[in-house]
Amino acid sequence: TTNMTSPQSNDWFEAAWAEREDDVYVSDFGSIGPGIYPLDTDVFKRLGANAVDPRWLMIGAFESPPNEQRNNWAYVTSGLSNAWEADSPTPDGWSGLGVEVLIQCKSQCAWALALVRNLAAYQLMLATGQFGERDTLGCWDRTGVGAPIDFDKSEMKALLFVPAPHFGGIRQIASGKFEYLQ
Repeated sequence: TTNMTSPQSNDWFEAAWAEREDDVYVSDFGSIGPGIYPLDTDVFKRLGANAVDPRWLMIGAFESPPNEQRNNWAYVTSGLSNAWEADSPTPDGWSGLGVEVLIQCKSQCAWALALVRNLAAYQLMLATGQFGERDTLGCWDRTGVGAPIDFDKSEMKALLFVPAPHFGGIRQIASGKFEYLQ
């Protein structure tokens, strides 16, 4: 279980965060949209959180529109790969939880943005033991979402996580490695 409660104030940490959003994400997705949609305490309350680390409220998701590289909308978390607990960068190791969650849709979908934010909160709660001894989500894991995936009429109520087919492979930032969990 990852402890996500120690303070972080190193310049390398901020540089790694900026590198992910300004370099890696722009290279992978093009425009990352109008800005980040941060997690809020309501997301955690809906999932039954017994504690919310204030740093979690700096994590969020981007809504990236289609562009010349791809013809779909990409919804991607930012912050799960923050190396909150590291005293120094570990370029050869995994940064933070080592993943960022990605959903791709043929059209702009409010439900996809809400779902990716919920998955980020769920992953953080898993990492801190708020669901017992369950591991964080990884490739080939399945999970139910407790309702239709679009929060409306969809018959899909579960997810299977795969390596991102169009964005596969490990990404490197100053604090370590991460990969997309789609």
